[in-house]
Amino acid sequence: MQDITCPECNKTFKMDETGYSDILRQVRDREFEQQVQEVSNRADRDKASAVDSAVELTKTQAESAFNKTAGEKDSRIKDLEVTLRGLESDRDTEKRLAVNEAVAPKDIKITELESKFEIFEVKQKSITTEAVSSIEKERDGLVNQLEAKDNEQQLRESDLKDRHSSELQQKDEAIAFYKDFKAKLSTKMIGETLELHCEAEFNRIRAAAFPTAYFEKDNDASTGSKGDYIFKDADDEGLEVVSIMFEMKNEGDETATKKKNEDFLKELDKDRNEKGCEYAVLVSLLEADSELYNSGIVDVSHRYPKMYVVRPQSFIPIVTLLRNSSLKAMKYKTELALVKAQNIDITHFEDGLSDFKTTFGRNYRLASEGFEEAVKRIDEAIKDLEKTKVALHKSATNLRLANDKAEDLSIKKLTRGNPTMKQKFDALGSDSNQGGQLE
Repeated sequence: MQDITCPECNKTFKMDETGYSDILRQVRDREFEQQVQEVSNRADRDKASAVDSAVELTKTQAESAFNKTAGEKDSRIKDLEVTLRGLESDRDTEKRLAVNEAVAPKDIKITELESKFEIFEVKQKSITTEAVSSIEKERDGLVNQLEAKDNEQQLRESDLKDRHSSELQQKDEAIAFYKDFKAKLSTKMIGETLELHCEAEFNRIRAAAFPTAYFEKDNDASTGSKGDYIFKDADDEGLEVVSIMFEMKNEGDETATKKKNEDFLKELDKDRNEKGCEYAVLVSLLEADSELYNSGIVDVSHRYPKMYVVRPQSFIPIVTLLRNSSLKAMKYKTELALVKAQNIDITHFEDGLSDFKTTFGRNYRLASEGFEEAVKRIDEAIKDLEKTKVALHKSATNLRLANDKAEDLSIKKLTRGNPTMKQKFDALGSDSNQGGQLE
């Protein structure tokens, strides 16, 4: 126990270590609550002029700083409590000195924390002001951009409306002009207008797509009727690839009697056959509401062979289609003719081979017969030669025997059994000996 003097009333009272610790804890809690309250009040004041996110971030940072400070204080107080418990056995003077020494750093620490907090508060206000200013600038920039885009969109919409209005007005004027123009045309002029349109479309691409093609009006009425146009095209060698008879049919809207495309197919087929064309095409604006004829190229070959009905927009495609298909067919025909020619050459080769075999066989047979005859005669000659050979061998044997006999012949053999001849030969021999001696 030690005496404590109250700084307010100057009364002295006794206090042990537990009471002192309670007083310290109360002072600490009260100061912490005051600091938190001050920070909260400041945050509330700043909240009116800053964005909620920046204020929340500031408050969170402040609370974190204070929590850290409070943690440091608690740690320090615990250290002091440990120190006080360690000094219980010392003298009261030493305890008082220790308490004073412990309180003095605490006050210094509190002072330092207060100064740091003030500096932090100033920096936080500066950061908050800058953040709010930056956010406000960004917000103003976005608002200005949105306003500029709105103005640009309004100008664009206004421009589009003016442009569409102008285009619609031009189209309405063009429609009115063509309606008036078509109403003034006669039936013949309407048909000629379609013919001129097709002719112009063809001439527009003639140089690029059909440089060797013939496309002219059919002016030959010697057979009693004629078509409108005849198209012909040839390959590089001048051989005709495709030929098409064209008939163009148009009809005014005010015509009372509406005709159909089928009404002209028979006459078109007749014109095609009379002029020797391979295909027939009816370019027609009749039956304008027909889904069949409006769908594109219509094949009516079930009625008349190689005949088609098209709208004017399909005029060039049908010409191109028929020409290209005929070119391919021409290629196949050429290949087929080449194959046929090859087959003919093979047939001729086989016939020549057969003739060669026949004549060669005949010559071989005759040569074989002559060879056999020659062999036969050679065999006969050989037989004759063999006979001659045998006869010659016999003659040689006889000559050899004669020669042997001649060589074996002597005077003794001649005089044997002939004393007269022996006497003469002996006498002849003695005379010869004498003559020899005389000499």
